[in-house]
Amino acid sequence: MEHVPVIHGMLAEFASDEGILDAAQKVFDAGYRQTEAYTPMPVHGLSEALGQSRTKVPVATFAAGCLGACLGFGMCWYANVISYTWNIGGRPPDSWPAFIPITFEVMVLCASFGALLSMLGLNGLPEPYHPVFNAPRFALASKDRFFICIEAKDPKYDSSQTRQFLESLDPVSITEVPE
Repeated sequence: MEHVPVIHGMLAEFASDEGILDAAQKVFDAGYRQTEAYTPMPVHGLSEALGQSRTKVPVATFAAGCLGACLGFGMCWYANVISYTWNIGGRPPDSWPAFIPITFEVMVLCASFGALLSMLGLNGLPEPYHPVFNAPRFALASKDRFFICIEAKDPKYDSSQTRQFLESLDPVSITEVPE
């Protein structure tokens, strides 16, 4: 039985940030939704051109910060009111102003971990292998070239039609990426 390679998608290479931004808008307008762009530097407006929604990292960071603040305050309250009650200077054991520094520090710590873990999780990292790494010229994505990959799992993907469409965008090269 002959081995038929599984295709990840079609990768188009562009020489400039203006070229990839224009191409990304045309890819989105043509109805392709399972796309990814790879650039050596941030390109303003590229994620909007590809129709990507805003990230959920700030929401996760806020939630983790709120959880951390509750944990920090609860830890202080439990230690001072339940576990080890002391009468210091005649203040009540649940004197909340004394809990503010610890509450703040635990909030910042949890928010930091929440931001890091949500960023890694939402980006699908760590990902030591990705099929586009097999493309011969993809190493240039970290130097001076810009790439758009239309993935084969896109409902509109058809190998010949997608290649024709990408050729109409005037790329430097087009490569079919094996899985």
